Amino acid sequence: SAASDVYKRQEQQLKELKKLRLQAKLQKNLSSELGRQKLIADEAQELALEKANELDKLVKKLKLESQLRKNLSSEFERQKEIAVEAQELALEKKNEIEAISKQLSKYLSPQLYNSIFSGEQQVDIASKRKKLTVFFSDIVGFTSISDSLESEEITAMLNYYLTEMSVIALEFGGTIDKYVGDAIVIFFGDTDSAGVKQDALKCVNMAIAMQNRMRELENQWAQKFGLREPLQMRVGVNTGYCTVGNFGSEDRLDYTVIGGQVNLASRLESIAKPGSILISFDTHSQVSEDIECIEVESVQVKGIKEEVRVFEVVLDGSNKTELLKFETDNSQCSMNISQLGIEEIDQLAKFIEDAKKQVQKMEKKIE
Repeated sequence: SAASDVYKRQEQQLKELKKLRLQAKLQKNLSSELGRQKLIADEAQELALEKANELDKLVKKLKLESQLRKNLSSEFERQKEIAVEAQELALEKKNEIEAISKQLSKYLSPQLYNSIFSGEQQVDIASKRKKLTVFFSDIVGFTSISDSLESEEITAMLNYYLTEMSVIALEFGGTIDKYVGDAIVIFFGDTDSAGVKQDALKCVNMAIAMQNRMRELENQWAQKFGLREPLQMRVGVNTGYCTVGNFGSEDRLDYTVIGGQVNLASRLESIAKPGSILISFDTHSQVSEDIECIEVESVQVKGIKEEVRVFEVVLDGSNKTELLKFETDNSQCSMNISQLGIEEIDQLAKFIEDAKKQVQKMEKKIE
């Protein structure tokens, strides 16, 4: 039994030893695992710190981007407001320029205005020679008429008259040179030209339209302005080479025509009868196939050696077939049959008979 007890104790000791060994091994393994977990924990902490830093950077980046977007949006809005203001200002300036331009256009002929603003015409002191048809007109007895009216009445009457005539001038494409009181100066052939013949035709047809309009307005002068007699206009037209362009100083220019041919048109206007149109031989040669004219007394013009042949435009609608003409080297005669009376024919017959007798006497003396 003693041996049995010893054996049991040894067994018990072996079990205790195995248990101690197992515990030692477990402690060792646990210590190793704890070390490994600590390393993992350290690595995890480092990674978490690194990720936290990255996240912090990302958050800062997002905040910065958000701020930039906000600033950019704000800048866009500011620039949009500036653009809208600039557009409104540009539109306002454009309207101002257009208003000023529209006002300036009233001081220039449409042809000259368009050529300047399109860049075709340079605003500098320059001129050129061109064959133009020049028109002059004025109101008969305007000085005495103006003396009988108040200044407001003169202004209203003159503006009404000039407006009516200017509308016709623009319809025919004339370049309105200037208004000098009641006088109007218009030329054809610059800045636009349809050719010398067509320019002359347009000018004379314009003059006829103006005289017809003056007849239509006969009853209005008394009604509107209290005039005792209706206004009457006289017209002179000439075709020839003129100097046309800008004349004046560096600061003030006038686009106009000058030259002897311009003076001739003015001279024709001054000797024209009330309600008539006188044209020169050069104009007549351009329009004679289309417009009825009667040759009248020639005139002497300063600066021109020879007398200028003058023609009066027929305004009563006479046809070509109603006008008789006779012309030799030494004589000229034209008769408007539709208006010629018997008394005038008798006077003409007497004149021819007297001329015949004088020629016969001269021939006898020579013999």
